[in-house]
Amino acid sequence: MTTDVHIHPAIDAGIKPAAAGFSGGTLTCLCATDPVTVEIGSQVAHNHACGCTKCWKPTGALFAQIAVVSKDKVKVVTNGQKLQVVDPTATIRRHACSGCGVHMYGRIENQQHAFYGLDFVHTELSNEPGWAPPEFAAFVSSIIEAGADPAQMGAVRSHLKEIGLPPYDCLSPGLMDALSTHAAKQAGTLHQAG
Repeated sequence: MTTDVHIHPAIDAGIKPAAAGFSGGTLTCLCATDPVTVEIGSQVAHNHACGCTKCWKPTGALFAQIAVVSKDKVKVVTNGQKLQVVDPTATIRRHACSGCGVHMYGRIENQQHAFYGLDFVHTELSNEPGWAPPEFAAFVSSIIEAGADPAQMGAVRSHLKEIGLPPYDCLSPGLMDALSTHAAKQAGTLHQAG
């Protein structure tokens, strides 16, 4: 096993299974005083390690850990005034704490996007056990853009496979199919049966 590769603290500690009937919890930023808290009112889906350069990563982590949940299940509970959108031109508007910089949730505002209605959240910001575990690694090559050594990419991909996270240089096949299906329907090249 490739033990000298560190993906993300929550993943390196061991991937734990989801708890049956898990119905959500609270995410808390890293501020010692007046932290931002966000309530997530359901289990998450498509949890994954993300190597893109936009997602928030803990110090020293090669990847972020990110999942999606219906935006109607995301509620800022305390200190919402500290949240600022990192990049208002990005597809995913990441709402970060102005104190510690942690991304609390990311929202897609474009109603024409295939993932509209889903918010992106970091379940490692919760103390509650039972969240759906990561299932794959996305945008693996992008860690090079964030400073990872290109010579180590073979070891990174091997380690991801060893711990059960298939590595992709985009999203997982199911999510890529969903994006392409949505685009094809909007373009009129794919018609729904019935």
